[in-house]
Amino acid sequence: MTNGFKIIQPEGILDSVHTNNLRREILDLIDSGVKIVLVDLQDISFMNSSGMGALVATLKAVKASEGQLALCSLSDQVRIIFELSRMDRIFQVYSDRQEFKAQYTIAAQ
Repeated sequence: MTNGFKIIQPEGILDSVHTNNLRREILDLIDSGVKIVLVDLQDISFMNSSGMGALVATLKAVKASEGQLALCSLSDQVRIIFELSRMDRIFQVYSDRQEFKAQYTIAAQ
């Protein structure tokens, strides 16, 4: 079992199909003992509402397993969706990996 974090970096489009694959990957990590998963979205070119819905469902499942899910490096398009839907208040969102790692290091001390 690991208490550390794992970073995954999907690419392309986050719609219901691709986000469901991402969800499986995240939940497999949580099941294997990873407590915190950071999803780096810098290579996501587009996300629709079904992608957002799948991310919300993933967040709920991760929290139910006593894990944490964080996001970073949102493109302008993805950031706008998060802000308009107020999901930026639900998810832990970091500007980039460095900001996440700095916060994680402080919290781990």
